[in-house]
Amino acid sequence: MNLHFLMRPEVVLATLLALLPVGFAAFWPERFSALTRALPKAVQIVLPALLCVPYALAASAFGVFHWGWLALYALLPVSVALLLADARVADRTLRGNWRDFVVLAVLGVAVDLRWFEPAWAPGLAALGKIVLLDVGIYGFLAVRQLDGVGFDLRLTMHDVSTGLREFLLYALIALPLGLWLGFLHLHAHWPNPLRAVAAFVFTFVFIAIPEELFFRGWLQNLLERRLGRTGALMLTATLFGLAHWNKRTTNFNWRYVVMAALAGIFYGRAWRGRRRVGASSITHATVDALWSLWLR
Repeated sequence: MNLHFLMRPEVVLATLLALLPVGFAAFWPERFSALTRALPKAVQIVLPALLCVPYALAASAFGVFHWGWLALYALLPVSVALLLADARVADRTLRGNWRDFVVLAVLGVAVDLRWFEPAWAPGLAALGKIVLLDVGIYGFLAVRQLDGVGFDLRLTMHDVSTGLREFLLYALIALPLGLWLGFLHLHAHWPNPLRAVAAFVFTFVFIAIPEELFFRGWLQNLLERRLGRTGALMLTATLFGLAHWNKRTTNFNWRYVVMAALAGIFYGRAWRGRRRVGASSITHATVDALWSLWLR
């Protein structure tokens, strides 16, 4: 699908609406929390049904609209809000409740196995992932009011230095290991600088931020309260590695799992330094961008 079709007004509007909750929560976290918490409880639960609007706009533009998918994108956010509202009442100490992990499992498996991609026209699957990210952001930050997430993308020098430090530490291990496993392959050519910058920005926004918010801001954050820092770090890294089992192949890609799990340790270290999703996203985006440009 070419850029002309993706620039249709309905698609542009759908994209802006999908990115609105992410941007609001990431750049004005205090205001996001204050506004959503001021809403009546019933409105808090029903409001995320509006997340079906990006689907309706984009699907209608390409003739793939289906009422069943619309119902799913309206009811799933409401169901998540209900579960996490119950979790907040049942778990006022914020140690993590079974409802939290059910929500994380559903969102994670839906993305990993691409359950909802058939709802979207070719080339728009990333928009569907952003909508699911919105579901989690609203549920965990607005309804659940989970603390210590660190979803604040007003990046600081400490975020940058921490993110790059953990990247370098990972590279010292990953480069020889990946070459030995045959997972990494060196390329001698120097990529176009604009392409390199574009690759980093795209990876940071559409891959690193969603995955780091999910695995570090939500999952590792919750697991720390029960397993401690080291246990949560290692379990989250393992699950992060296993989430890559089907990448670039239809079989179990054990090399990818090993390299991703190892990377997850350093992403988790970057996040927990000051509990900042921005820091771990820098590590993550740098690893993925350099891999795609020089080592794939």
